Amino acid sequence: MKKMNLKYQPSQKVLKHLFVGIFFMIIPFLAQAQDKRTISGVVTDEKKDPLPGVTVTIKGTKDAVLTDFNGQYIIKAESRDQLVFTYVGFESFTTAIGDKKNVNVTLKSSTSNLDEIVVIGYGSVKRKDLTGSVSSVNMSDLNKTPVRSFDEALAGRVAGVQVTSSDGRPGSGINIVIRGNNSVTQANSPLYVIDGFLIEDSNNNVINPSDIESIDILKDASATAIYGARGANGVVVIQTKRGKEGKPVFTFSSTIGVQEMSKKMDVMSTYEFVKYQLEYNPAATSTPVKSPTEIYLTGPGKTLEDYRNVGSTDWQDLVTRAALYQNNNLSITGGTKKLKYAFSGSHTDQDGILLNSNYLRYQGRVNLDYKITDKLKIGINSNYSRLKQTGLDPTMSTSGGSGTSNLMVSVWGSRPYTPNVENPEDEFFDPNVNSATDYRVNPVMNLKNTYNVATTSNIGVNGYLEYQFTKDLKLRSTLGFIENDFERDEFYNSKTAYGRPGNPNGVNGKITNNNYNNWLNENTLTWDKKIGKSRFTALGGFTAQKQKSWSNGRSVIQLPNEDLMFDGFDQGVALRVDPTESEWTMASFLTRINYSYDSKYMLTASYRADGSSKFPSKNHWGYFPSAAASWKFSEEKFLKNKVLSEGKIRLSYGQTGNNRVGDFDYLTTYYNPANPIFGTYTFDKNYVVGVAATKLGNSDLKWETTEQIDAGIDLGFFKQRVVLSADVYRKTTKDLLLKTQLPLSSGFTTAIKNIGSVENKGLELSLTTKNIINKDFSWTTSANIAFNKNKLLSLAEGQDKLETIIPWDFNWSTVSTYVARVGEPLGQMYGFEYLGTYKYEDFNTSVNGSGTTVYSLKPEIATNGNTRANIQPGDAKFKDQNGDGVVNAKDYTTIGNGNPVHTSGFTNNFTYKNFDLNVFFQWSYGNDIMNANRIIFDGNQKAQEGLNQFTSYQNRWTPDNPNSDVFRTRGLVGSSVGYSSYYVEDGSYLRLKSVALGYNLSF
Repeated sequence: MKKMNLKYQPSQKVLKHLFVGIFFMIIPFLAQAQDKRTISGVVTDEKKDPLPGVTVTIKGTKDAVLTDFNGQYIIKAESRDQLVFTYVGFESFTTAIGDKKNVNVTLKSSTSNLDEIVVIGYGSVKRKDLTGSVSSVNMSDLNKTPVRSFDEALAGRVAGVQVTSSDGRPGSGINIVIRGNNSVTQANSPLYVIDGFLIEDSNNNVINPSDIESIDILKDASATAIYGARGANGVVVIQTKRGKEGKPVFTFSSTIGVQEMSKKMDVMSTYEFVKYQLEYNPAATSTPVKSPTEIYLTGPGKTLEDYRNVGSTDWQDLVTRAALYQNNNLSITGGTKKLKYAFSGSHTDQDGILLNSNYLRYQGRVNLDYKITDKLKIGINSNYSRLKQTGLDPTMSTSGGSGTSNLMVSVWGSRPYTPNVENPEDEFFDPNVNSATDYRVNPVMNLKNTYNVATTSNIGVNGYLEYQFTKDLKLRSTLGFIENDFERDEFYNSKTAYGRPGNPNGVNGKITNNNYNNWLNENTLTWDKKIGKSRFTALGGFTAQKQKSWSNGRSVIQLPNEDLMFDGFDQGVALRVDPTESEWTMASFLTRINYSYDSKYMLTASYRADGSSKFPSKNHWGYFPSAAASWKFSEEKFLKNKVLSEGKIRLSYGQTGNNRVGDFDYLTTYYNPANPIFGTYTFDKNYVVGVAATKLGNSDLKWETTEQIDAGIDLGFFKQRVVLSADVYRKTTKDLLLKTQLPLSSGFTTAIKNIGSVENKGLELSLTTKNIINKDFSWTTSANIAFNKNKLLSLAEGQDKLETIIPWDFNWSTVSTYVARVGEPLGQMYGFEYLGTYKYEDFNTSVNGSGTTVYSLKPEIATNGNTRANIQPGDAKFKDQNGDGVVNAKDYTTIGNGNPVHTSGFTNNFTYKNFDLNVFFQWSYGNDIMNANRIIFDGNQKAQEGLNQFTSYQNRWTPDNPNSDVFRTRGLVGSSVGYSSYYVEDGSYLRLKSVALGYNLSF
């Protein structure tokens, strides 16, 4: 078996890699020529007043100084160097040194970043000319956060963008939602446009964040409609760095750090655990495993008090470690008037905090631009990444769907102490657990012996040709492809949860391959003409794209020789793995017209027609128009003043689509079970192999369509020292692609149909302030906040709700977790409203013949799903919603809402001389969380003996604690009760997400 580096001295590894990183960073300075000389000068503004605090940098290096109070500076540089002068509120200026010893510079005022170029669909515009809602990510702030993938750092940086992680492992996927969920059952992730290549389900791990020049997020329909059928969920436009004219610039960066678990779950100590187990099963003896009395009292000859000071095994500490993170980036950029180049490479190695987990990435990029003639230009963007993710998915459960097979159930639930066992971490099975119903194993051994490795090879190449027919007319044609090969190798030996003795599959393994290739051709013609104060920009184009995917694999169980691992597959029992192959194609026509008068009045209109093979021929084509207008009122003479530096009103409307369905969902799917009973039928007294329809098609399927209206205002004050942007919007998605119920007579339970609609409406605010700007100290602040409310407007005729099941355990596989009701938000939690516990006053009492007090629930008190006679003081109590005296499924109600009231981010940047400090807070407010961990660990509703609990359950109801609203031991058992508000928690949080302190050195 492949050996994993599970335990190590993190300090030694950190020092090792730190010295390597420092060595590589010092190399460029050691190699510098020693002919530097002193350059001095004065920096002034257009009025010839000196400018203090101007940053003077040698281009391509971190060598920098600041001008003093008189605008003077002194710096050492070589003749071939270039000086870059930057100052807040002024345009940057670059000049060559040559033979000069004195370089005086006058900087031109720039009231804002209004001339900043923003990348939009099939083009770019100056920010001041935008008519739609487009947000740009501050790459300087983002790059101060050491992250593996850019999407990890997006949360809280852009208003209206929500970011969540799937399972927290290094390399795991990140989900991004822009302006709320449009679709109920289909994907809500945005379209990604990376250097012009459109990707619906992007693996953002293949992109090195250090290669990114800009990230622009298109949010309203005016900005996204140019992407038609794929723009409903928003569009993330990414441009990578390109070469610039000048000498080669070498850049190297190295990041090394250690990650640790910041907080452990508090679980019961040995004493509290033994006390709870004796309450759970007070029997003197039991089978097939020993009772707690036998294990802890009669067996070792002890009392409960003897365990009060006994230590506990910290399983959380045993399965985690201090994990090393390192990232190295090297880039070379430069060019001539004809050829510009950018080469880069990176290496990322991130250990997970769980044993035997790791993420490794090798990545390289080449971007070239070549000007063949004054009219003809060609270029290429290319990227290659090889990714390797190792480790067990902590969210995975198996063994027939039992939640006890989940890794964290073994970590949190394992006994803190077992008498007469010196080293419980060396025991694979807990001998006092019934392995037929409880699949917990030693989590340390499980992690160490699991082999789960996912490898991805991804290459993307996108070339372009531009021909300038005239100064106003340009043709751009692109052709690109992506080839992605994914392989997951899994092997579970007898010391793993999924290959343990007693598992029907025994020792087993699996190899899975999922591959795809995607090509895209786009051809656009752009006419850009200025006539007087009017400017016309017209775009027209045709695009074609095709993706082909295929999968295959091999799965083997009952392997007799686990030491051979994959080499022993021929000795086991092969399971059926069906290879698959699928493809989709799309053709599109698009056009957009922009009109601007004096950069004061602006109009935009776009139209796109998309034809997709994912829909039947009669619905192949969808049509998506949009229009927008803006008025820059700050340019009106009657409004010009020294306070208001920018003022613009925007209004837009448009339609976009969502084609995130299966490639052939409109067709009926047939399947051959290859089973002698179910896969054949008799004909002429012989068995004949047949096929069966497994999914009913729908020849009327069409696009989900989202209509959106957006109104916004952009304000700037005091020469853009204060910048405010606000947007209000309303999105309505109709023709939702949903599974609708079918009559049983059809032979099917559900089919996909276009039914229902969803509404999202919200408010987004962004604020940037330059609080203090002087010679030695500066302080700037950026903040954003977004409010979004969604509502299900309609479902199928006669249907008022849609329930969703999360099958985390086979006992809960038919219990609804979430509900979407017409007229209410999506993402609502569903279950009983928890009222606390039954108290003594809820019962009538009597004394039986043996002198024992008998408690009988009063007739006017509702039951809790259990039979009335069996309900006892301390049992869980739920609200009887319909007042019939019996709590059952009819009393299910909304118990929580997963949608936040608002999300926000808050960034402060400070500089003091050569020091810089970045502090970033991010928060979410008003969202609830269904903490299903508590179903197992805060009362043991799953009813597993020998299962440790969270310390919160120590406050449970007992005769000595009769006022507790935490139900008693065995006071809530079984999935028939389902979910309740007892497990719903406030998910609001404020997180200090990153702090970056730096010092700029001059050599």
